[in-house]
Amino acid sequence: MNSKQNKKLHHVVIVGGGAGGLELATKLGDSLGRRGKAMITLIDKSKTHVWKPLLHEIAAGSMNPERHELVYLAQAHWHHFNFRLGSMDALDRAKQEISISPHFDEDGNEVIPRRTFQYDTLIIAVGSTTNDFGIKGAREHSIALDTQDQAEKFHRRLHNALLRAQTQAEAVQAGQLEVVIVGAGATGVELSAELHNTTRELTAYGLDKINPDRDVRISLIEASDRVLPALPPKLSNLVDLELRKLRVNLYTGERVTEVTSKGVETHSGRFIPSELVVWAAGIKAPDFLRDIDGLETNRINQLVVKRNLQTTLDDNVFAFGDCAACPWLGHDSTVPPRAQAAHQQASMLFKTVKYRVAGKKDLPEFTYRDYGSLVNLGTYTTVGNLMGALSGGSLFIEGLIARTMYRSLYKMHLMALHGFWSTALQTLARIITRRTEAHVKLH
Repeated sequence: MNSKQNKKLHHVVIVGGGAGGLELATKLGDSLGRRGKAMITLIDKSKTHVWKPLLHEIAAGSMNPERHELVYLAQAHWHHFNFRLGSMDALDRAKQEISISPHFDEDGNEVIPRRTFQYDTLIIAVGSTTNDFGIKGAREHSIALDTQDQAEKFHRRLHNALLRAQTQAEAVQAGQLEVVIVGAGATGVELSAELHNTTRELTAYGLDKINPDRDVRISLIEASDRVLPALPPKLSNLVDLELRKLRVNLYTGERVTEVTSKGVETHSGRFIPSELVVWAAGIKAPDFLRDIDGLETNRINQLVVKRNLQTTLDDNVFAFGDCAACPWLGHDSTVPPRAQAAHQQASMLFKTVKYRVAGKKDLPEFTYRDYGSLVNLGTYTTVGNLMGALSGGSLFIEGLIARTMYRSLYKMHLMALHGFWSTALQTLARIITRRTEAHVKLH
């Protein structure tokens, strides 16, 4: 297809290659892109994609990211869309144009200069970042788990802390092998359980001077009065009980006031010494979205959208996922920032884009369906609640059934990207190779 033909095509630009953005680009590429009905471009600041709910496993070392990451360029080639590496930092709605900042390598050399992309339909799906609420020292002395790079950085620091303790002459000091996790939402809870298992796996590989039951401590701090405050109390109580069985230190009703290189201080005057601090206490949309070219945003930088996911001030700009504040039908709030919401919105936007390309004016509106929540405590157990299971009520599940359903969510994501047979073969290959590998990343 030559450049003149390209100019005649409706250009759909998707910014953000997370679960929702990548699924949408893949589906649009397989339909409109393959048939030459539209040009689809996906823009992301990373070269590879890893499903965000897996980042806590990468951080703990129970998952090797190289076996689960997807290369955007390859996905684009196979599914008839374009991929461009870079970070959006500006928008010109009058020109229908976005600006992508220069891309630099690890040595600070410019690899890709600043570029602009024109669009007919712009879809922003840049997700969310950790919100440190301006707490003193949080940005300097804690690690967030927003990206694969951050998760791998945490694992390297954890592994180095264990090696340091193994080779030092003196005994392990207070806080030296303690991990403090700020925020007992799903990420914090799942990370604490995963770390309990993998630190024991790691010390079993020749780190004989470390006693994990005595030396390795995991603490979870939550400002609310219970863990998983956004989920039903029954589910919260089940998880609380399981974490206490693992001897995770739970500090509920404690608000962090400062993070230092030595540990964490709370509003009650409690100080928890720590080698590593993970901040998982809240989210916000990326800062560059705040009032970007006059678009309406809320206090956490989310773009305010209508129920059809169009931004309130520009019908050519859409937003979905964690970076969008979408009205929740029947509720006095917006759609919660969950992976299932982004998946549902991506499915609706697939229809929306096809309508726009065909010149249709009436667009579908989004209705969020809450299917419940699942919390995976690593090898120990999985618990959850399924919404609508019993005449519109809630069914609590745990153990093998819950774990199977938790794993199926990831398989559904893979099938949306690769199809059934490719996902099945990948799963079989991982089952076979898993038997010949260490069950924890050792470097």
